[in-house]
Amino acid sequence: MRGMKSRSRKNKKASKRRSGGPSIQGPEQAEAMRAAGRLASEILDRVGEMVAPGVSTGAIDRLVDEITSARGARSAPYGYRGSGTTPFPGHCCTSINDVVCHGIPDDDRLLEDGDVVNVDVTPVLDGFHGDTSRTFVVGEASPIARRLVADTYECMRLGIQAVRPGGRVGDIGHAIQTFAEAQGYSVVREFTGHGIGEEFHTAPTILHYGAPNTGEVLRPGMTFTVEPMINLGHWKTEILDDGWTAVTVDGTLSAQFEHTVLVTEDGVEVFTLGKHEQPF
Repeated sequence: MRGMKSRSRKNKKASKRRSGGPSIQGPEQAEAMRAAGRLASEILDRVGEMVAPGVSTGAIDRLVDEITSARGARSAPYGYRGSGTTPFPGHCCTSINDVVCHGIPDDDRLLEDGDVVNVDVTPVLDGFHGDTSRTFVVGEASPIARRLVADTYECMRLGIQAVRPGGRVGDIGHAIQTFAEAQGYSVVREFTGHGIGEEFHTAPTILHYGAPNTGEVLRPGMTFTVEPMINLGHWKTEILDDGWTAVTVDGTLSAQFEHTVLVTEDGVEVFTLGKHEQPF
């Protein structure tokens, strides 16, 4: 794909670490997560104003670091170690076109007209994580790319709307998979949503595919991410030699959106809504 470095690929999968049981938040913890979520969404609002042809992903990373530090927070991705990987070198992930997730910011990678780029940020504010990502369209992208981005957002929205106390994790994945495959897309299997709170990655694992009425029961106070990755082609991914960058096996476009949510007594609350988003 254009603008990308030579790709020597490793035939292995990557996964995010999980530790402990589900993240259950009391009122004070939930309020702290709201604050972290607001900061995360504000960062992406600013990134959205910056995204344009000619801007480097390295410059995006510096903006994320500047805003995060100015608010007395730190970037969870910076220096993060996944299973068997080197520390992540960026303050955010910048994943362009066929990069599914965990793309590494680079001053030499300039955004080009027609690109789609996912920017994933996770500030840690007062000990709590706010995790969110958006896919931005750069300049005048193709109708196919624009439709993929819009439909991926709809996948996330439908998944979040399936969250309710007494429901199950499988309800989320089923809602996402049903819509995505009806549009002719595939749902990435190797990467999932996750519990989150004072730890970056905890239980439960949120699959973005599956059957309804399966998986862990959702309880009030649970906090986790819903972050479907949707591909134009095959759902399988490969990891590049940097140990982080995941790409589609067939070079087709991928898009992703992510929100951090709370299971409430009667539904769901989204902690990371952007300034132009409507409540779910």
